[in-house]
Amino acid sequence: MGHRVLLIEDEPNIAEAIRFILQRDGWSVACHANGATASEAIERHHPDVVVLDIMLPQKSGFDILSDIRHGAETADLPVLMLTAKGQSKDKERAEKLGASAFMTKPFSNAEVIEQLRALVNR
Repeated sequence: MGHRVLLIEDEPNIAEAIRFILQRDGWSVACHANGATASEAIERHHPDVVVLDIMLPQKSGFDILSDIRHGAETADLPVLMLTAKGQSKDKERAEKLGASAFMTKPFSNAEVIEQLRALVNR
């Protein structure tokens, strides 16, 4: 497969678990934990897809998603939003901002892989 995913997640255990399952599935995974520098990480890694947590230090996933959608180079970048807050208002906000997909924690490993494959193959 060889697709590149950028995982923007500040919880080390979750980041490590997702990184492990994706690498085992053949993905190239870069991890980033700081909301404030997420845009630079996207520019640096040129991912095929981004997995983006909503609650991040210094800048929310919603703000980062907005930046991605307003960037000339990143407007079409697939983004899977990941959150522990599964409220419908969060999902609605993510969809309004242009999230490609939305998933709540806890999630199954198979679901994450399936969702990411769908996003890069669309």
